[in-house]
Amino acid sequence: MKKPLGAVLTALVLAGAGAAPAVAAPAAPALQAVNFAGTVSLSNCSGSVIRFPNSADSDPALVMTNGHCLETGFPEPGEVITNQSSSRTFGLLNSSATKVGTLRASKVVYSTMTDTDVTIYQLTTTYASIKSTYNISPLTVQDTHPTAGTAITVVSGYWKRTYACNIDGFVYRLKEGDWTWKDSVRYTSACQTIGGTSGSPVVDNATGKVVAVNNTGNEDGERCTENNPCEVDANGNVTVRQGINYAEETYQIPACFTTGNQLNLNASGCVLPKP
Repeated sequence: MKKPLGAVLTALVLAGAGAAPAVAAPAAPALQAVNFAGTVSLSNCSGSVIRFPNSADSDPALVMTNGHCLETGFPEPGEVITNQSSSRTFGLLNSSATKVGTLRASKVVYSTMTDTDVTIYQLTTTYASIKSTYNISPLTVQDTHPTAGTAITVVSGYWKRTYACNIDGFVYRLKEGDWTWKDSVRYTSACQTIGGTSGSPVVDNATGKVVAVNNTGNEDGERCTENNPCEVDANGNVTVRQGINYAEETYQIPACFTTGNQLNLNASGCVLPKP
């Protein structure tokens, strides 16, 4: 997880850092296709309007962010929240990161910080209505495992800033404080994400699909503490990589949603933790 946003803002002011989008390297023109359309800003995090490969335009729209961005506080280790009432609002951004409208949740469909770090909200409107009103389409969540070396962009609706790098590899277990995540994505060092980027979609530059949700990074070089996750391999060996940031894969989520974007944790192929 990232440090409180107040601390981040102070650090940015002291460092003279701006919120201008990262500039794509000339050798990676595909980055031009990745923009802010369909991303959202939360009160404390980033997120995106998402659909699954089998979602219909008439389905209630969904917003994805991190489990630790949940407005009622961090889910406890082992805790899974489903169908919890929510009226949270989200600022919808267009391709140039301009806020064009406000979306509202009807409920928290799913939230956990166990095995992964994700919250999915159901909105009070449909994909078709969002398209009709704002001319903005959702981001599609890829339903296959991402690949090491893939060029990606982390798109932060909170900061209206992008971070471009590659998938460096995958972490058997990523441990941070009391929480443990499985098969996490490790970025190459170019993605220096900060507090407030939590919940940002991680977009495959070549396909435009979401392959992960940004969630944490080792800030101080500490071992397995909050804001300082450590990598644990299958043999229990621990590695600390200060300054390296991570995301949680999302390919396993579509199998848990059926017709009408309805959550079904008993659906075939669904491996998300259950309450």
